[in-house]
Amino acid sequence: MVIALFSLVGCKKNTDNNQAVKQGVMKYLGKRNDLAAMDVTVPSVQFSGNQAEAKVHFQAKNNSSPAASMDIVYVLERKGEEWEVKGRAGAGAGGAPHGAMPPAGGAAPDGPKLPPGHPSVAPGAAAPQTMPELPEIPPHK
Repeated sequence: MVIALFSLVGCKKNTDNNQAVKQGVMKYLGKRNDLAAMDVTVPSVQFSGNQAEAKVHFQAKNNSSPAASMDIVYVLERKGEEWEVKGRAGAGAGGAPHGAMPPAGGAAPDGPKLPPGHPSVAPGAAAPQTMPELPEIPPHK
C-alpha cells in the first residue's frame, strides 16, 4: 500500500523547473512574429508557490554584441500543469513597455537627472499625440 501511494505521488508532473517555465514563456512569445531573428534563453527562474519570475534573455542571432541583446523579467502563474505569462515584472497595472516614467523633478529611478533647462515630466503625463507645427523655411536661392 505504501509503494502504491509513492507511485501515485511520483506520477504528478513536476512543473517547478526552468524548462516548464521556458515553455510557458515561449508559448506567450509565440504570438509575436518578430522573434525569428532572436535567440531566446531563460537563464534564471525564481519560484514562489504558484508564481514564478523568469529572467528572459533575447540575443540577436549571429550577433554576440551586448548591444544586440536585452533581458526582460516576466511574471508567470501556474495554470494546472503549465505556466502562463501574466506580464512583465515591475510594469505596473498599465504595463508600461519600457518601465516606469521618471518621478516628478526628472530624476530617473536608477539614472541621472534630466539635463539643465529640461522641463520636468509629471508622473503619468500623456505624451503629445501630434508633432508641433514647424516654421516655414524659405526656399533656397
